[in-house]
Formats: sequence, C-alpha cells, structure tokens
Amino acid sequence: MTIACSILAAQEPSVSIFKHFVVAGGWITWFVLIPLSVISLGMMLHYLLTIRRGTLAPVKLGRALVNAARQGQREVVAELTREDESLLGVGTFAAVSQLDRGVEAAKAAADEAIEERVTRLFRRIEYLNVIGNVSPMIGLFGTVVGMIQAFNTIFAAGGGMPQPSILARDIAVALVTTFWGLLIAIPALTAFAIFRNRVDAYAAESIKLCDGLVAKLSEGPSAEKPQDSRVPVEAK
Repeated sequence: MTIACSILAAQEPSVSIFKHFVVAGGWITWFVLIPLSVISLGMMLHYLLTIRRGTLAPVKLGRALVNAARQGQREVVAELTREDESLLGVGTFAAVSQLDRGVEAAKAAADEAIEERVTRLFRRIEYLNVIGNVSPMIGLFGTVVGMIQAFNTIFAAGGGMPQPSILARDIAVALVTTFWGLLIAIPALTAFAIFRNRVDAYAAESIKLCDGLVAKLSEGPSAEKPQDSRVPVEAK
C-alpha cells in the first residue's frame, strides 16, 4: 500500500504538468500548435542530417579532386563528380563541363550551379523561418480567444463574482497558447539561422575550391608531390 501511494505521488506532478501545459490550452494547442511543433522538430532533425559538411562539401571528395586536378586528370574529376549531389560535386562538374570554353566560363558555370543548389536549400529551410514567425501569432490568437472567453465569463456573472474555475480555465487558454507559440518560435528561428549560415559557409568553400580546381586543370599536370597536397576545406 505504501509503495502504491509513493508511485501515485511520484506520477502526480507529471499529470499536473500535462494538464496545465497541454490540456488547458484548448483546441488551439491540441490541433494547431502541438502539430506545428512536431513538424518543426521533424524538419530540424532532417536538416541536421542533410545540411552538414559530409553532404554539402565532403572533405574526402575535395582531396580526391585536388589530387586528380594536380595531375591534370580532367576525366577523373568529371567522373568523380558526375553523380555527386553535394555543392562541391555539382559545382566542379559544371566547371569541368565548361572548361573548354575558358577559365572564366568554367568558374561562372561553377558559381551558377552552386548558387542554384543553394537557392533550393534556402527554399527548404525557409519553412522553419515561416513557422518561427507564424507560431507566435497563433499563440497571440489563442491569447485573444482566452481573454474574450474570460470577459464573457465575467459579463455572464451579471456584476457578481464569476466562478473561479471557469475564469481560470479561460485565462489558462490565453497563457498556454502564448507559451506554445514562443516554445515553437525560438528553436525554429534559431535553427533557421544556423542552417542558413551553414549553407552560406559551405557554398563559399565549394566555390573557392572549384576555382582552384579550374586553375589547376587549366595549367596542366603539376610536379608537386602528392603528400604536400592539402584541401582548403577543413573538416569540422
């Protein structure tokens, strides 16, 4: 009996937290804000796995491309990047494809290919920015709904004392929806800024490396020793 009472006592705070921060928010929390938070979390986890150095500017690929370019192996560079979907791979393949038209044309092709891929990435992560800006407004909408209900409860009392439980329920709707709106917005906007900066950084590194590869391929085979070769893209 004592053990059962202890278990119930330990579970009581969890039930209370769920009731106050979820149930009390009403339909706006249940059907709008909570699904929005799940979507936002899923997007952040997805971008955490896809927007990283290994998928956008792989160090291993960069080293292989530099070694091939120093030996003047244009066909090897093209073969390594033909099916590669990273920023580095797309930019390098575009540059090699236009290298016969000159160095400037090859660099311009690399810049264009990388910028196109960057624009597509920005469109994807823009949804986090939208969620981060919309969720506080949804929370504010819930605040307005809760306050309207609270004033209606006071008005229905006819000048007397409104029932505290009903008034507290209406005020809870106003506060809980605001809480959820901010809880969604802060991580979403933070993640959006982080992923946007990552894409910018990896795009700049890829463009710089592509320009170096074009210069090496245009010069022909180099006499440098392979062990001295270094890639400007550093692993993090």
